Amino acid sequence: MPADPATDPRQLGAAGPAVFPLALGCMGMSRMYGPADDNESVATIHAALDAGVTLFDTGDFYGMGHNEILVGRALQGRRGQALISVKFGALRGPDGVWLGFDARPAAVKNFLAHSLTRLGVDCIDVYRPSRLDPAVPIEETIGAVADMVKAGYVRYIGLSEVGPETVRRAHTVHPIVDLQIEYSLISRGPEAAIFPALRNLGIGVTAYGVLSRGLLAGSAPAGRSDIRSHFPRFTVENLALNRRLVEALASIARERNLTPAQLAIAWVLAKRPDIVPVIGARTRSQLAESLAALEVRLSSEELSRIEQAVPASQVAGTRYDERQMRVLDSER
Repeated sequence: MPADPATDPRQLGAAGPAVFPLALGCMGMSRMYGPADDNESVATIHAALDAGVTLFDTGDFYGMGHNEILVGRALQGRRGQALISVKFGALRGPDGVWLGFDARPAAVKNFLAHSLTRLGVDCIDVYRPSRLDPAVPIEETIGAVADMVKAGYVRYIGLSEVGPETVRRAHTVHPIVDLQIEYSLISRGPEAAIFPALRNLGIGVTAYGVLSRGLLAGSAPAGRSDIRSHFPRFTVENLALNRRLVEALASIARERNLTPAQLAIAWVLAKRPDIVPVIGARTRSQLAESLAALEVRLSSEELSRIEQAVPASQVAGTRYDERQMRVLDSER
């Protein structure tokens, strides 16, 4: 069969593997956006595998370990078809409260041991600290993960939400394959300094939040258990303002017989060939909608028109609350 340009693999950096052009983010399957059904989640992962998706993203703190157990269950018997990306380091209490971050070398190895057990695998494909630990030099954290690469427990090392200087320092210790960072039509901060640095170093991008946590698809928090209810862009006042941007995107999408979500994903895919959007589908129908974005082709003129209609400068509210924005290394 001839190759399908829509599903041509994208490289996770110069040192990483080639992957399907969309990855599946599994966080929402563990109640981070409200209730989710485990059986539907497993069916969605299976549907993603059947469609050719190869990269699956999780975190050891998603659902207090529930997400890794779920992903492990879904991949049972199909491990050879999947690459698993795991974020580690966030600390949570039994009531779900966030307690900080720990990236000490001993903690890194401890977190990894538990992730391997929950996932039911003997090796994790991409292992990454979910944030920078201000108390631990990045060289020490990455050095600990590099030890696990040598020991055969990890294949590749990634980073998440860090700035150019931290990326450079980490990359001197061990090759970094990708940076996972929020990037969307209305979250374009990485374009200024982070993306150029990654390009120079030969490091890829896995972009999460490509729908700004559902905002660009017209979604809203389902209640206090929905993590989005704590994000500034989803306050009552800001959401009312942001709906104007959503409608502008929807208007252009209708011209192409697309949904706003498909157009937003297609925009990210078109921006850089080394970006792999991480789509947060929780159901098979959401997955199918997202996969259809691979068939969309946008010219440079269309990209400009979309950006003018939905200017990032006009979004109301930051992507995280004030405290988190202060501590994010990627925002410095």
